[in-house]
Amino acid sequence: MARKTIDERIEENIRKQEQLKARERDLKKRKSEEDRKRRTRRLIEIGGIAESVLGREFSEEDKIRFMNFLKKQETNGKYFSKAMNEVAG
Repeated sequence: MARKTIDERIEENIRKQEQLKARERDLKKRKSEEDRKRRTRRLIEIGGIAESVLGREFSEEDKIRFMNFLKKQETNGKYFSKAMNEVAG
């Protein structure tokens, strides 16, 4: 069996590095897609909760009022953050 030359070994290493980089890109893409799907699901669930409490669908104006309400709660004493960060016990 003939030994590989240094140039052949270098080329082989370059090919392996390219394959690893391609695999890394694929894994990062898959992770990004999974993260996006989890975020989308979470946002849909939060919207569903908000609509169930309101008792009807949110209108465009409701979205703005809801955002302003939450911001006001934070400005007035971080009430929303405090409520969301409470530890159940």
